[in-house]
Parts: sequence; structure tokens; C-alpha cells
Amino acid sequence: MSANLEFEQFRAFLEKTCGILLGTNKQYLVSSRLNKLMAQNGIKSLGELINRIQAQPRAGLREQVVDAMTTNETLWFRDTYPFEVLKQRVLPEMIKASPGQRLRIWSAACSSGQEPFSLSMTIDEFERSNPGQLKAGAQIVATDLSGAMLTACKAAEYDSLAIGRGLSQERLQRYFDPRPGGRWAVKAAIRSRVEFRALNLLDSYAALGKFDIVFCRNVLIYFSADVKKDILRRIHATLKPGGYLFLGASEALNGLPELYQMVQCSPGIVYRAR
Repeated sequence: MSANLEFEQFRAFLEKTCGILLGTNKQYLVSSRLNKLMAQNGIKSLGELINRIQAQPRAGLREQVVDAMTTNETLWFRDTYPFEVLKQRVLPEMIKASPGQRLRIWSAACSSGQEPFSLSMTIDEFERSNPGQLKAGAQIVATDLSGAMLTACKAAEYDSLAIGRGLSQERLQRYFDPRPGGRWAVKAAIRSRVEFRALNLLDSYAALGKFDIVFCRNVLIYFSADVKKDILRRIHATLKPGGYLFLGASEALNGLPELYQMVQCSPGIVYRAR
């Protein structure tokens, strides 16, 4: 089998398994992410890799491949403005509309945990500035399809390199405890708001329940237009009326005006569920 045909087979496998649509020119990305894994397993080609996965679907190789292809570097408080919009605008509005009700936030495709923990820190900062307003607190449900990522999230420990991406010294001192080897652990009070669950965005969201706010940032860019639209429809079904959807800075919600209303926040845009 030719290398091009093997690459096309792998693209089809990845899209079917987790929805990710690889560009036709991304052979270099596949090589860089899978070379080590293939060498460790004595696999010499993409075709052999796919055959091995199909022959042993429960052997763990499939998950390792998906982990390697979907794990992305992420930042604390990525783009800054979503967390400020949440703190300054969305939380006060929701508390006013439903006083005494616990807020539920979904962090979809949470990767290594920076987003949900940033959300928990934002909730803490809001409570410090507005004592007694968020009486019932907030629950953050963070999901990812990678078992390895979720294990790392639950450990809630980060090295100095990861800590340096977007975290201020003030927040580091307030919300983390030092650990040996230059590592830092998220404090228990911040961790306690966050519940991590395994979820493939192609699967049903029914078990998650309803949310006031959904952060689905910097993940839809990896899907085809049809899959993206399907995910946005199903996210809408999880949002309470008037709930908010936060997308990535480079992502736009094209279409679906019957489901979402665009809200200009200066800076940034969020989407309100109709």
C-alpha cells in the first residue's frame, strides 16, 4: 500500500474515532506525533498501525494514538477576556436571574486542565470581590476524550514550564502549593469545584445534565463543518435558556441564529442560548 493511501486511511480513522479532520498536507504532523509510539510498538507504517488497532481494538493502542493526535499545549486564562467577561458580566447577570441557585459550567475538551482550573480561580476571585452573592457556589464539569490527560488533570500538578504559560505570580502564590522538583499543585479549594469526566464530543451529552455556561474553546477548528454544527446543536441542548457559550478567539458561530444570539462584549464575543 502506498504511503499516500495509508495516510488517507489514517485520516478516515481519526475522523471516525474522534471527529478530527486532518488536512491533506499534515503527514509531517502525524509523523512527529506518532513516530515514538510506533517505534515503541515495533510498527513500521501507518497501514500496519491501523491494522494493529483493528485487530486489537481494546489493547490500548487506539487510545494512545488518539492521545498523541489530540493532546495540545494550553494556557492558563487563555486570551484573558473570556474570564473577565465571565467575572464582570455573566456571573452577575446569572445571579440576578436565579439567586440562590448553584451555577454549572462545562469545560469541553479540557486538555491538561488549565481551563477548568482557571474557571475555578475566576469563581474564587468573583466571590472574594462579591461576598455572599454566589450563595450556592459553582460546579465545573471538565471533559476530555484522553484518559492520559484526565489522569494528569486529576493529579493537578504542573511543572514550571506549564506554570509559566499565562499564570501571574499573584495567582501562583494564591492558588498553588509548591512541590518537590519545581512542580506546583493546585490548592484543594480550587480543585474541589472541578469534576473531570471522560467524554468524546462525538458521543451523547445526555449524562452531563444542564449547564448555565459552556466553554468549548479552540476545539471546533479541528472538526468538519457538519460535525461542528452537530456539536453546537447538541451543546445548545445542554444549555439552560439564556445560558452562555464561549468559543475560541479564532472560532465563529456561522449559522444557527435560531439557537444562539451573538453578544458583543468589547473585547470578545459570546453566544447566548435562545
